[in-house]
Amino acid sequence: MPVSYTPPIRDMQFVLHELLHATDTLRALPAHAEVDVDTVNAILEEGGKFAAGVVLPLNLPGDAQGCRLDRDTHAVTTPDGFADAYRQYVEGGWPSLSCDPEHGGQGLPHTLNQCFYEMLNSAGQAWTMYPGLSHGAYEALHAHGTEAQKKLYLPRLTSGEWTGTMCLTEPHCGTDLGLLRTKAEPVGDGTYRITGQKIFISAGEHDMAANIIHLVLARLPDAPAGSKGISLFVVPKFHASADGTLGERNAIHCAALEHKMGIHGNSTCQMVLDGAIGTLVGEPHKGLAAMFVMMNAARLGVGCQSLGLTEVAYQNAVAYAKDRIQMRALTGPKAPDQAADPILVHPDVRKMLLTARAFAEGGRALLCHTALRLDVALASDDEDEKQSAADEVALLTPIVKAFLTDNGWLATSHCQQVFGGHGYIHEWGMEQFVRDARINMIYEGTNTIQSLDLLGRKVLLDNGKKLKALGKTVQEFIEDAGIREDMQEFVNPLADLGDKVSKLTMEIGMKAMGNPDEVGAAAVDYLRVVGHLVFAYLWARMAQVALDRQAAGDTDPFYTAKLHTARFYFARLLPETASLIRSARSGSGALMAMDAALF
Repeated sequence: MPVSYTPPIRDMQFVLHELLHATDTLRALPAHAEVDVDTVNAILEEGGKFAAGVVLPLNLPGDAQGCRLDRDTHAVTTPDGFADAYRQYVEGGWPSLSCDPEHGGQGLPHTLNQCFYEMLNSAGQAWTMYPGLSHGAYEALHAHGTEAQKKLYLPRLTSGEWTGTMCLTEPHCGTDLGLLRTKAEPVGDGTYRITGQKIFISAGEHDMAANIIHLVLARLPDAPAGSKGISLFVVPKFHASADGTLGERNAIHCAALEHKMGIHGNSTCQMVLDGAIGTLVGEPHKGLAAMFVMMNAARLGVGCQSLGLTEVAYQNAVAYAKDRIQMRALTGPKAPDQAADPILVHPDVRKMLLTARAFAEGGRALLCHTALRLDVALASDDEDEKQSAADEVALLTPIVKAFLTDNGWLATSHCQQVFGGHGYIHEWGMEQFVRDARINMIYEGTNTIQSLDLLGRKVLLDNGKKLKALGKTVQEFIEDAGIREDMQEFVNPLADLGDKVSKLTMEIGMKAMGNPDEVGAAAVDYLRVVGHLVFAYLWARMAQVALDRQAAGDTDPFYTAKLHTARFYFARLLPETASLIRSARSGSGALMAMDAALF
């Protein structure tokens, strides 16, 4: 049975139009005043056709074939069909969807672009990483580039004619970029000669676009030590004149391809810069601030990757569970005309499927909510509204990255389990989803780094200001919906968790004043607890929409399924927070007491 994928357009429409009323919010922003429901739906439909029809057929064979490096020319060849699919992507105008019209973009909301990318990631994460990274490069240059850099690079990144990368990691340092050694020497004409090595560079070299624009972190000769001495440079694969005409090859090349657990169709490169010419982006020694624009965009993108994998794995596991017969239901035969019952009758199979479904639908709601707040932060002309939205995006970004990728790993593994032995075989596609999902917990800052960012920076550093603002939104919903009898099963556990998060945050903050290790000891559990708080809030809201539709006489089974999934989430997944809170409160003692020599 080949891997199949049906874009979840109906659920996307539910989230955008019925849960978030996204077009109402967007139309209040001057940049998106023309956006309407019909436009959103039409783009989702066409985007789904491209993902399922063009990208999906390449995913399994692309994983088996992988990328190939010619060591003599340093050229990388992508799997068969990848370059042609990218050509169709460019011809369809998809790269420009949410880009600035000033540079040839369509100026559509990021919310819509995230939905499109969810479908692309379901169809093929490895392929989608090639154009996906270009968006981050575009955002960084759009925010911090010089006028000359914007004029040269942004129209070509917008059109997809050129692609982009982020070159951060080096062999001796991963997340701790303060240790990087790549050097940038001024030439004297406004350019810099950059020398060093970078590893794990996704899409660092390929045959899909005419030029690749690398954003490279390096140190100037007078740079102070640590992260305060890092500058950002734009280093093209090919030099280009002001009109975009390509010239000589720059001194940056792929020396090797990483041999990886997953995402085999994407070229993960070891890049060597041997006096490559680049230009400074932003101010000297302030490269991390500029790069964080790209990194934060990438973190939302990685959450989107795992959401896409969760959805496609769920769809295929459900189809298999309905078709595969194995044993009889414990309550007696459900398919007496067959030799055995479909495995969908078994409670634990349903538990695995519903876990994946709840994580997919909850993740979609969270990602769309965050993207909508990002649109407000970028496009509102009300400074208070702009800042409030930006603060919420900052708080939610590590949750989107870490919670959705942890959930994606669990969900794809569950869906593989539904297939039994067939799930372990390549041709069924499920083991690829599991392998591909595993990297999402690692890159763009490991999930532990995201947890430290959430608890240390986003919560404790401002005395809980951002968290309290989110808590106020949740509390207002609780007070509004809590008077309804039919909402008690959703509102009561949400209110209880909200109270526990407040107490847990206070307790950790007090402990951390005496011992900073308390933050590191609690952070991972804490992020997962807050992730569930956000999920519970969104699931309660989704349940309310479904209940209201049913009360109005709507008999669409979509709403029945939504309520069943909401009840499963509250009954079977939310209770995880009890053990997480207990673990977070246990402190650092059991972790830090053992002498290093005893390990």
